[in-house]
Parts: sequence; structure tokens; C-alpha cells
Amino acid sequence: MAESVVIMDESGEPNPYLLGVYAPVQDEITADELTVIGRIPADLNGVYLRNGPNARYPMKGRYHWFDGDGMVHAVHFENGRARYRNRWVRTRAFEAESAAGRSLWTGVMENPKANPFGNARGLPFKDTANTDLIFHRGRVLASWYLCGSPYGLDPLSLETLGADTFLDTLNGDMMAHPKVDERTGELFWFDYGPRPPYLRYGVVGAGGRVEHCVEVDLPGARLPHDMAITRHHAILMDLPLYQDLDAARQGRYKLTFDRELPARFGVIPRRGQAHEIRWFEAKPCYIYHVVNAWEEGDEITLDVCRVARPSPSGDGSPLARMVSYLKLDARMYRYRFDLRTGTTSEGYVDPDHNTEFPSIDARATGYPTRYAYNVSVADAATNLFDGLVRYDNVTGAKESYFYGPGVYGSEAPFAPRDGSTGEDDGYLVSFVTDEREGRSEVRILHAARISEGPIARVLLPRRVPLGFHATWVRAEQLRRTPR
Repeated sequence: MAESVVIMDESGEPNPYLLGVYAPVQDEITADELTVIGRIPADLNGVYLRNGPNARYPMKGRYHWFDGDGMVHAVHFENGRARYRNRWVRTRAFEAESAAGRSLWTGVMENPKANPFGNARGLPFKDTANTDLIFHRGRVLASWYLCGSPYGLDPLSLETLGADTFLDTLNGDMMAHPKVDERTGELFWFDYGPRPPYLRYGVVGAGGRVEHCVEVDLPGARLPHDMAITRHHAILMDLPLYQDLDAARQGRYKLTFDRELPARFGVIPRRGQAHEIRWFEAKPCYIYHVVNAWEEGDEITLDVCRVARPSPSGDGSPLARMVSYLKLDARMYRYRFDLRTGTTSEGYVDPDHNTEFPSIDARATGYPTRYAYNVSVADAATNLFDGLVRYDNVTGAKESYFYGPGVYGSEAPFAPRDGSTGEDDGYLVSFVTDEREGRSEVRILHAARISEGPIARVLLPRRVPLGFHATWVRAEQLRRTPR
């Protein structure tokens, strides 16, 4: 089992996001012969990849969990066998710090004035490409939560192929969670910045070029994180959470949640112009992650994980407030936007369970889906995912599986089995780490029967730090050559 190197920051306080199950690892390994408890299904073929923050050098100032360098951990399943590897995402900033042999950037909690460079839209922070992974045209794109360059990765070797400019047509950045419609081959994205235009929306066509881009008028700088698509539309968000400009001018990073402003959802035709956006208002909130959206006649349904109170609880040191602010507290929630009347209806799908990091059958993104697979967020001071929850949109049923005391998992994308005919005809795959033993494994569950527990456990030769988002790339996608 590979040992971790202790990485600290300059705050002088023990930072929980640098310790224990979050502690970064510093080596890149490949392991071909993995021990399996149970049996890997013969019809599970593809690769499971998960991104996350992994600090490489001691931070200048205080470390925020989102500051860590991107590292992708992956397990390739083929013919009942599994192979593991992990690799850094070699961003422009990563290479600059490699050359210097030390940290060159401060994190989001510190004054960024002396940072070497930021993103294309003027945010002066380090683009780490540590947030999400999405497959498009033969490569996996690694993204950053504050908008940055989408870095292409080979889905098997994890080699960084460089910042994807989409054949030199991307002028700017891309947000953390672009959406791919597998039926059309299109990729939908937005970017945002601290100066006008505050929001831009675009479409990458099936040929790999940006074919559509429009500026969206907002009343000020915002911090949107996700979006949705339907068969004919895209849905953008104007949420009442934004950076405090007075604090920014003083070199401090502070967020403001304005409860006097509504949450607004902009519905635009997929290749529509800015004047075609229709704004729907709802109760104030923040939304990190969309589950899915689809059309039913003249109505659009949007399912999300909704945060009602995105603000830190209590006082304390800056580090304590940061830890409090990071804690997810979200509930499954549904909006319906009536395109005839312009009205919004909204309400909880599950008002009781704190669940986040949702997954669906990626083949159905933007079209009606019955099932959602979310992680369960533990009742703890930091973000720990203690299980999985399966939601049924038709019956309203909820099924859960919990990993056990002191064991925490990752986002678990739906992995269709070979020949899959439905959005629960396959498996859920997740990295799981036991904090007591410092060991990690991959657990495989039947998507239709998650409460039965794992049908196979793949033991890993190293601990995988807890991280952010994951994706599943099917074997037939790995064989497909982009047009």
C-alpha cells in the first residue's frame, strides 16, 4: 500500500481536507493484477474514472479543498478483469509549478494579486482541472469548478492531451459541467466571468467545433455551476449567490447569498439567440448539480440537488468558516416550467435525505429518465459520502445502500452492461475508502438492486483520496473513432 506524503499549508492549523481520507498521494502508479472479492460481471466492460483535488506542494497561505491539483484515478474493466492507474492532469499551471518545484499560486481564500496567471475570463486563480470528467469525441475532458480550460485526457492511459480548443474555435473558458447529447454528438457549455459579458452560452457540434455562442445578459457577476439540456432547449441559471466585490477589491474571497433575489432559470432554444431566452423565477437557493431535464409537451421538468441555505454556519477562524461553507446540505428537488404561461411550479422530491453528486444513464441526458443515483452525504463536519440512494421518478420509491461505519465512497456513475436496454440495466461503480485502515477498493452494485450490496469488490494497491466527480466510458465508446 503506497504511503501518503503529508502536505500542509501555511495557516498553522490542521486542515481536515489535507488529512485522513482526503490526504493527497504523490505518486502515479499502474496495477494490472488486482484482487477481486466476488466476481466482476463479464458484461461490465469500460472504464470508471474519477477526478479530484490532490495538493502537490505546500500551499501559499490557507488551503481550500477546491485548490488541489487535478488527479484522475481510473479502473478499466475488461473481460472480468480490472486494471488501476492514476495520473495528474498536466495543466498549464501544473507544468509551471513542476518547473519551479514549489507552489506558485495562492488558493481561493487568499489574495490572488501575485498569482502568475488565471483563466481566460479574468479570474486570477489557479486552473487545476480537478472537478469533473465528461467523455466527448474519443477523449475525456477534465474541467475546473470556476471555469477554465477543458483538458483532454486519453480515457485509458490518462495521458494529458492538452487544453482542448475544439479545433481553435473555443475563445474563453468552459464551466465545470458541460452536457453531452449522445444522440446528436453535441456538447453544451457556458462560461462566466467577473466582467461583462457575465455569461456566455455555446454549443460544440458533432464535428468538434464551436458552432454557436451567444452572450447572455445578467444583472451582475454570478457563480453558476451547472446547466441542463432538453431535446430542444438549454437551461441556464441566474442564482442569488455571488462574490462580494468590496471584499474582492481588498484581495479577499467572500460569497454573498442574497435572499431578496429570486432564483432564475433561463430557457433558450439549443441554438437560440440571447433575445429568445425566457426567464422563470423561483424561490432563492443555490444549485451545484443538475440531475436531468426533459420536455413533456409544453412543460419542462428539471430535477436538481437544491441548496436552500448556501452560507456558513457559525463563527470561528477563517479555516473553520471555510470548512462550514464547504459542507453540502442539499435535497432532491423538482421544477416545472410551463412554456405556455411562463409560470414555475416547484417542490421537494425528497425533503429529508441530504443527497448530492447525482448520476443518470448518460445516454439519456436531456430526455425523460426514470432513475437517479445520488450519493448520501454523511452527518459530519466535512463532506463524506456514506452511501448511495436510488430514486424512482415513476413510483416515487427510494432505495439506499450504506458502505458501513468509517467507510466512504465517491460519485457512482451508471455503467450500462453490454447490450443494456434500460437505465437500470447495468451497474453502479464507486471508489470506496476505509478511514480506519487507510485502504481503498472499488465496489460494484446492481443498479436495479443496490440495497443488496456489492456483487464484487476490487481491492486497490493504494488509498484513493476522496474527491469530486466521476464518469463511466463504455467499451464501445472506447472503440469508436470520432468523425
